[in-house]
Amino acid sequence: MPIQNVISAPEDTIQIGLEPTLNALQSLLLLTQADDLSGLGDWVIRTDQALSQEQRQRHFLVMIGFYNIVIPHRSWSNFASYLEQLKSMSPLQMRDTLMETYLKMPCKQGTTDDLQNAKETALASQENYLQFLRERFDEMHIFPEVEKQAYRYLQDPPVMKDLVVSHLQSMWDQFLAPEWQRVKPMLQESVEAFRRLDYSGLSKLEAARLITGHKFDEEKWITHMDMAEQVLFVPNSHIGPYTGVFHVKDKLVLFFGARHPDGVFQEAPDLSRAEILVRLSALADDSRLRILKYISENGEQRSQDIMQALDLSQSAASRHLKQLSATGYLNERRCEGAKCYDLNPERLDDTLQAIRSFLLM
Repeated sequence: MPIQNVISAPEDTIQIGLEPTLNALQSLLLLTQADDLSGLGDWVIRTDQALSQEQRQRHFLVMIGFYNIVIPHRSWSNFASYLEQLKSMSPLQMRDTLMETYLKMPCKQGTTDDLQNAKETALASQENYLQFLRERFDEMHIFPEVEKQAYRYLQDPPVMKDLVVSHLQSMWDQFLAPEWQRVKPMLQESVEAFRRLDYSGLSKLEAARLITGHKFDEEKWITHMDMAEQVLFVPNSHIGPYTGVFHVKDKLVLFFGARHPDGVFQEAPDLSRAEILVRLSALADDSRLRILKYISENGEQRSQDIMQALDLSQSAASRHLKQLSATGYLNERRCEGAKCYDLNPERLDDTLQAIRSFLLM
């Protein structure tokens, strides 16, 4: 059942949609980042805390180790139809989907015309498989222990299929199905609000900045945008101040926190409240307030200087700076090989105005 609720802008290269299945998978993927990103939605925090250690490890394996099996290559109108499609795949077809997706990726060692041989070589040993991945991904994007587990399952495709399908079915039934029913009306409000905007004359990058409210770096994103025939923007209730990306064939799917278009009034208090909570969450922490105060008093600062001045570990500073930047309270740029941060007072004013408008509307 291909999805029917994608709402197209005047230019078909820019679309706004609800995307129930990809939306759900994005939320599941956020569970793998619960320890690394602060400010994610309450559902992510509550669900992560409800998972046993075994469930958490299995979830990481399915969503990361088998990412290219889990993320579909087409849209589906609902999660049940998507699961039925997974169940209908043969175990070998499922494994081939994963391996062929990897084989299509740029390889640091150059490409080979003998794709079948490359696949067989990669699956011949655990060491070969890890090397196969390293030729396609930076080391920071490889989790060796997870990939070692994934390799063992790839040697037994029926067991691998059962793991993937049963885990996704369990996560949907236990955690996601009731949550989807709760947030769906709010997400639809966001889709309809952005549908009313005129995107004619905007580039994909300009549309991305308008819809998400993020200041996408042109140098980093222009290639992503240009390579995609279409960019589909999807509001998500759990992503907080961040954005997420899926590549579905020739389409770039860009997730953003469900929100109103800037400056557009609409009677949708749940949307307003959700965006205010995202913004206030970034301020509701002593370390983040200290960072903002330090930069306010001392001007633009390098991340290393912030760590030393406030006695923060690298991981803590990185997590806090990511949230403050994603929420818009800090402007981030590269300077002399480091990341530098400056206060964005306009965002503080916007937040106060958003609270006032919500409470006094």
